[in-house]
Amino acid sequence: MSHSSTQINKYLKGLQKHLADEHPDNPTLANAVKSFRKMDYVGHSMGLIGKDESYATCVTWWPMIAVLGTFSAGKSTYINSYLNMPLQRTGNQAVDDKFTVICYSHHNEAKTLPGIALDADPRFPFFQISRSIDEISEAGQERIDAYLQLKTCPSENIRGKILIDSPGFDADNQRASTLRLTQHIINLSDLVLVFFDARHPEPKAMQDTLAYLVSASVNRADANKFLYILNQIDVTAQEDNPEEVVSAWQRSLAEVGLVTGRFYRIYNPSAAVPIANPHVRERFEKKRAEDMADINARMHQIEIERSYRIVGKLEQTAKGIKNQIVNKLSEMLKKWKSRVILFDGMVFSILAVLAGVALTMNESWGLLTAFPDELRQGETTALAIAVFLVISIIYIHFSIRRAVANSLLKRLADEMGNDHETYKQFMQAFNKSTVAYRPMFLKGPAGWNEVTQQTIDEIINEANDYIQALNDQFTNPSGNEGGNSQV
Repeated sequence: MSHSSTQINKYLKGLQKHLADEHPDNPTLANAVKSFRKMDYVGHSMGLIGKDESYATCVTWWPMIAVLGTFSAGKSTYINSYLNMPLQRTGNQAVDDKFTVICYSHHNEAKTLPGIALDADPRFPFFQISRSIDEISEAGQERIDAYLQLKTCPSENIRGKILIDSPGFDADNQRASTLRLTQHIINLSDLVLVFFDARHPEPKAMQDTLAYLVSASVNRADANKFLYILNQIDVTAQEDNPEEVVSAWQRSLAEVGLVTGRFYRIYNPSAAVPIANPHVRERFEKKRAEDMADINARMHQIEIERSYRIVGKLEQTAKGIKNQIVNKLSEMLKKWKSRVILFDGMVFSILAVLAGVALTMNESWGLLTAFPDELRQGETTALAIAVFLVISIIYIHFSIRRAVANSLLKRLADEMGNDHETYKQFMQAFNKSTVAYRPMFLKGPAGWNEVTQQTIDEIINEANDYIQALNDQFTNPSGNEGGNSQV
């Protein structure tokens, strides 16, 4: 067992123990780790993941909240208010150009750790992210610190959660690495707070930024995890036109595809513009209090949503292997076999013709100069030609196998575009299925057999059982006493 695979096994055992200790009366998530380990067996058998990889590291086991938004939208001020401590720098200009992962620590003072702390720790959502981000991979691991940092703080509000503060978006300077990291964060988060600055009266001037921030949520199955927050709405108090400002932003979002959802209207009272009119002030404060209560309720709710997300990811991954990956690999292998046979037939026919011509010429020349020694020499020549042909046929066959496989992989890469992780799985599994020592007549992808298929079916059934267990825990349709419990 390699050092890396030993690390993964150690992590999974530690994770399982942590979840069992965290929720002794609710073993659902601890049991889900066991199911992920069973799925790792299938992934390793098929070559979808390496021995040093686990599907369990592709999901965040801690509730995760992402905070996105434009420059000066008040993200850091909001985070500091939520934590009840000045952890993040604030200002009207861009104050941070990297992603900050914030988590709880029992130490009395906040600490800032480099990005490598996230890349090397599988408990965090950026485990081995340096493998995925080209700009980091090419420049070496020290470049991780240019994109990521970890901050710890003793705020009880962050205990058991992970909060991620993103750098502000600049429509004129959106690095590919930043966008890739943002997409990674969005996919893993239980809740995404998207901040906009109400002080900008012309949202159309930020169309490119809006298009990116909003396009991430349009047509997603989990679009309800996005909360759109119009911050610093107090600037509209003088004209008393918050509805007009909200409508302007809603129209701007509609132009980039978002036609559903609501804006939460908030501001920071300690930094707010003084509102002289008491009636206006009362109305603004009441609306802010209502929206802040809704936001805080959603943030509290993510503990439950986290459980469903993890179990959903388990079921989704298992079904993806069974219904999509296996079918796609089988389709590619079918094309691969038919093309190899076709090219083999063409090349071998040409070789057979050439060999026939060579032997005929050799026999004809032998009849004209036939003496015993020369005949024996002719037989040796024929044998040498036969051996050469056999070696050539073997070499050409395996060269054709590899060339056809590479051609199909190249076409697959073009089809998948920027979905590097999925392509990597297909590439590894397809290469394992077309490796030189694996006979062509074997059916199905390598590693996909009765045992692995049965294992996947077991995982899907287990996922359904976990969802039912979560429903029993968090819902109570019958109204019986004691039907509900909290995580």
